[in-house]
Amino acid sequence: MKVVVLCGGISTERDVSLVSGMKVYKALKGKGHQAIMLDVYLGYSGSIDDIFEKNVDWDEMTKGITADAPDIEAVKRIRKGDPEVFFGENVIEICRKADIVFMGLHGDCGENGRVQAAFDLYNIKYTGTDYASSAMAMDKSVTKKLFEADGIPTPASVTIRKGDEYKPEYPCVVKVCSGGSSIGVYMVNNDEEYKNALDEAFRYEGKVLVEQFIKGREFTDGVFDGKPLPVVEIAPKEGFYDYKNKYQEGSTIETCPANITDEQTRTIQDIALRAYNALGIKTYARMDFMMDENTGKFYCLEANTLPGMTPTSLIPQEAKAIGVEFPELCEQIIEVSLKKYA
Repeated sequence: MKVVVLCGGISTERDVSLVSGMKVYKALKGKGHQAIMLDVYLGYSGSIDDIFEKNVDWDEMTKGITADAPDIEAVKRIRKGDPEVFFGENVIEICRKADIVFMGLHGDCGENGRVQAAFDLYNIKYTGTDYASSAMAMDKSVTKKLFEADGIPTPASVTIRKGDEYKPEYPCVVKVCSGGSSIGVYMVNNDEEYKNALDEAFRYEGKVLVEQFIKGREFTDGVFDGKPLPVVEIAPKEGFYDYKNKYQEGSTIETCPANITDEQTRTIQDIALRAYNALGIKTYARMDFMMDENTGKFYCLEANTLPGMTPTSLIPQEAKAIGVEFPELCEQIIEVSLKKYA
């Protein structure tokens, strides 16, 4: 099968996407597929006539994930052509030649449904859910409204825009509405921290969520083809599950399956499936949770429609817990995604 593993882009999760893409690309090549790796923003400037037969060293595209978010302006400076056009040179043409595009994108554009909508117009098949559910899941303020309407437990929150006056109760969490990888997320304990958090969050976008702080244990659970996967407990060694703790090996202890009771596991899995359905997600996604240390109640924080596929990512750990190794998981994602087009 001819597969384009699409990654990179210009979101704050660019580096994560590149490492995800490389891992998927190598897995699919190892399974005998004609796979190539393509940066959606930088594109490819060579001849594309025999692109799937070329012997290209795609390793040069990745340098691993650093402790800090990538410098997007530096990426824009090396772009050929108009830097304001999202799709790089030959990207659409190459994707149209593939049997399917494996979506290794994360963050803005990759997960907010814009690329998916464009691919629908070009009749390009892609992995993961459709554009509408992608857009709803990416915007946490929309996700919250849908969760609340469907009775899915989620921390109380208020959506504010720049210039709005809102006085929260402390502690609270300030987060950008459409961010990912915990970039633009701040734990706030007083007025000064609140002001600084808003200033920082509004640098990323004009809409911010001020959310109830839930102290306790953190969990995540994937849903694959309408079926919940094993639950993972996430325990950072320091601080909270921020960008550094997500992607720097050894920063977080991840236990899969989580060391909780069968009843607690079923509760998380039930809420995860309800969240998946409330957002209209197809194929696969991952839902994040907090368990209140005082009440034991589980709260669903958000849904991730293109979960990471890096060496430390959670969906691959969950799949492995039920006997599905990474290369088989990549193939199964393609197989399930093709059902959208049956």
